[in-house]
Amino acid sequence: MSGASPVLRVAVAAPVPEPFDYLPPSAPGAPLPGPGQRVLVPFGRGRRVGLIVALAEVASVPPERLKPVIEVLDERPLLAEADLAFLCWAADYYQHALGEALFSALPARLRRSAPCSGSAAAPGERGWRLTEAGTAVVLDDIKRAPRQAQVLTHLRALGGEAPAADLARDLGECAAVLRALARRGWVAPCRIEAGTPPPMLGAGPTLNADQQAAVDQVGGAFGSFAPFLLEGVTASGKTEVYIRLLEAAIAAGRQALVLVPEIGLTPQLERRFAARLGGTMAVLHSGLAEGERERVWRRAAAGEVDLLLGTRSAVFVPLPRLGLILVDEEHDLSLKQQEGFRYSGRDLAVRRAQQAACPVVLGSATPSLESLANAHAGRYRWLRLHRRASGAAAPSVTLIDIRAQPLEAGLSPPLMQLAAEQLAAGNQVLLFLNRRGFAPVLTCHDCGWVGECPRCDARLTLHRASGELRCHHCGLIRPAPGRCPSCGRPDLRPLGQGTERVEEILARRFPGLPLARVDRDSTRRKGELTRLLSAARRGEYRLLLGTQMLTKGHHFPGVTLVGVLDADAGLYGADYRAPERMAQLLVQVTGRAGRAERPGRVVVQTRHPEHPLLVSLLREGYPAFAEAALAERRAAGLPPFSHQALLRAEAGAADEALAFLRAAAAAGAPDAGEVVLWGPAPAPMERRAGRWRAQLLVQAPRRAALRRFLADWLPRVRQVEGAGRVRWSIDVDPQEMA
Repeated sequence: MSGASPVLRVAVAAPVPEPFDYLPPSAPGAPLPGPGQRVLVPFGRGRRVGLIVALAEVASVPPERLKPVIEVLDERPLLAEADLAFLCWAADYYQHALGEALFSALPARLRRSAPCSGSAAAPGERGWRLTEAGTAVVLDDIKRAPRQAQVLTHLRALGGEAPAADLARDLGECAAVLRALARRGWVAPCRIEAGTPPPMLGAGPTLNADQQAAVDQVGGAFGSFAPFLLEGVTASGKTEVYIRLLEAAIAAGRQALVLVPEIGLTPQLERRFAARLGGTMAVLHSGLAEGERERVWRRAAAGEVDLLLGTRSAVFVPLPRLGLILVDEEHDLSLKQQEGFRYSGRDLAVRRAQQAACPVVLGSATPSLESLANAHAGRYRWLRLHRRASGAAAPSVTLIDIRAQPLEAGLSPPLMQLAAEQLAAGNQVLLFLNRRGFAPVLTCHDCGWVGECPRCDARLTLHRASGELRCHHCGLIRPAPGRCPSCGRPDLRPLGQGTERVEEILARRFPGLPLARVDRDSTRRKGELTRLLSAARRGEYRLLLGTQMLTKGHHFPGVTLVGVLDADAGLYGADYRAPERMAQLLVQVTGRAGRAERPGRVVVQTRHPEHPLLVSLLREGYPAFAEAALAERRAAGLPPFSHQALLRAEAGAADEALAFLRAAAAAGAPDAGEVVLWGPAPAPMERRAGRWRAQLLVQAPRRAALRRFLADWLPRVRQVEGAGRVRWSIDVDPQEMA
């Protein structure tokens, strides 16, 4: 690029498909910025933060229209060439605006215009240490402050200091307690230097033959791209396989990335990894403060982190020494981003491993049908763990037909009797109901009025603890009425049950027994989920009740009975993926029982005991169900034997979204070829948050055909009449049709 100054191709966080051209800074002697650096640019009547994606010799617009960038915000590139290429590929594959995709992958503080020197805020990790006065405190003297005594005891056990994140992980939210201790002069904030490996607590259990074979096969692929599907029954020791592979990767001087679907799974994995692995580990998820997220991101990008554990967005973090990727619970829907930049963390993990030339392991007791199809086709190497690592037997599973049973808040007499027996024997009982709140419906017994959301095609859920009616779709909250808004009578009755109502009944039936309810409402406070799960693992709660938050991958050694209160919710869903989701959920739930030396039992309440899905799962297990489901998908031409994209639209008027999608379909029909356009049709929930929603499904037998069609079609969709009056988006490889 000699002669004239090169043109900077700059992507900004705006819904436009292509980057914009700018001139380098006009200040004399200013160094030429390069790809991966952020710049402040004039944009419209204001200014925006942009990211340089390339240098070009020729601009895409007349030279007189070019403007220079206002300021270069980074001394050196934030993203290396490989990181930038990966993000550009992801934006292209998911047909998302390049700038929005790039900036969604950066920590929030790096999306703003403050210049950054490239160094983290302060060296070391923020933590707390015992002072001399705190070390001398007699704990019996502060019995009236049990939380303060607990924190002091924990700090003493850890040698006098600990990272703040570790204290929150182990003890739940304790920032206020630490501040109170600091005011008394017993603790003080400090910085804990990174780089000192945590204490190693032994070599771990002896691997069985299946585990050793898995470790050997993945370990033999280090240094090259190799995708593996690790299918293991619940409690088969997948985490131990992960630990051995991480040990090998770190010992070889490589970085490792571990993805989990939800924040709730990070604390237990972090504890196990910290107890066994050397090197430096960092955790990244949305629950961290902005500054902490940026600090972790920068340390990882600088190669200072050996192991990064995070939720789906961690797949974008720069890791210059990347040598291994693990995706836990790879089937989980939470690995797919459902708003904005709609990407799959699992699928991008495979692509990133291919780019980095390293192995990637997708682990699950209930693999997705997509991953199973890839394993059948030989695209993934298939590793199986057939038995529980501890030698414990799989739990027995029983169906209870509740059609003729007298139910109390959804609890049948046989289930209550079994629960009473297990609790009397000193065991833990886990009850699963995937419905929060007190009751899903509030109705008037006199006139039939039903509480409905005025903005959605949905009923309002009664939350009696807060005295509110809430819409779980748009977030609307209003006070629960004392009288019927229609007829004025006072006879309002809740119908159905949620976790709040079941908790009330259990507290009445088992008074004084420690009970933990785990759902989105009970864990709103920061650190509360970690505290509840940790206490449950220690056996402090004898009764556990919750939604799927309680069931995903958690290890509760004291649980001997699992009760599924309502197995019917997912049996007749409109989405063709509903049976797969329900089967996975049931298997994951049943896997919480009998994980230690005590035998486990699972009781499933249903009004459809003859349903093929339930019968197949009970008699033959998840593998047989998956084989049958794959055969059905193949016969119907559905994914994974075809490939889909969903064009969604929403508008303020009922007919606008459908009219736009009809015009979009017409724009694509002449060049569809082997691609089929289904619809448009109203969304399953047509009205949500006051807007009317519709969708158009695009399907092709080959992925390449779908990608070519979308690349040609979407520019025309942007020109369709009405495109500017509706909100629309494209979802490639959709996981939900809602």
